[in-house]
Amino acid sequence: MLRIIDARTGEPAPAAPARRAPTRVEAHVPGHDATALRVLLVADLLVRVLELDSTPAWAVLTGAAERDGPRKDAAALGVRPFDDGTAGPGPGPGSGQSVRVVSAGEDAGEGEGGDAPGVATVAVASVHPAVPDLADPDAVRLALLERHHHAPVELDATALDEARATLAGLRGAVADWARQPSRPVPGELRDRLRAAWEDDLDAPGVLRVLRRVATDPDLPDGARFETFAYADRFLGLHLTRDVGSPP
Repeated sequence: MLRIIDARTGEPAPAAPARRAPTRVEAHVPGHDATALRVLLVADLLVRVLELDSTPAWAVLTGAAERDGPRKDAAALGVRPFDDGTAGPGPGPGSGQSVRVVSAGEDAGEGEGGDAPGVATVAVASVHPAVPDLADPDAVRLALLERHHHAPVELDATALDEARATLAGLRGAVADWARQPSRPVPGELRDRLRAAWEDDLDAPGVLRVLRRVATDPDLPDGARFETFAYADRFLGLHLTRDVGSPP
């Protein structure tokens, strides 16, 4: 079961205690900067994990006076659309859970639904510089995923260059593995990936598993491909984008 660190208590809390009931994921972004973009990304990861566990998720955006800008930047990063959070606090249709995703500098009880009982809060650390370079949005997404969302990120030119090179290498490898006969994701790897993303959305942990998969001499290439494709349902990095391209 997915557990997050609740910023109100500092303790782990379940993100979906009512199995299969909808979870309302509220991304609270009062501004339009790189940290707000990271809040939306973390909310997107939360929705992805819930859906991987067959838990319906209702994603809403609150706090932003001007929402078109944050929505446009988030869409460039592969963040799925958010509804306007105008219905007030609560889990939405059906009885479920509410989770707020906020910047770490924000009062965990502030804003729409923040002080409602049973509303867990995920705090997301800051990103610098405040204005992100979105020329290569997939590189931005990877650079943010390389650090746990509780840790600040320096999204400078060096970090983006490294992310761009890493993505190119991963996509090239995935395209090569796809030319081999498919093999199922080994159960142990599936369990390790799920354990990472269900542990407070540990994206760096997922990436570490994939790096070991890429170099494991005993793993068939077809299984590497399927493992990366499976993990990308959480990461959202378009790792299979170059499949079918000339070698």
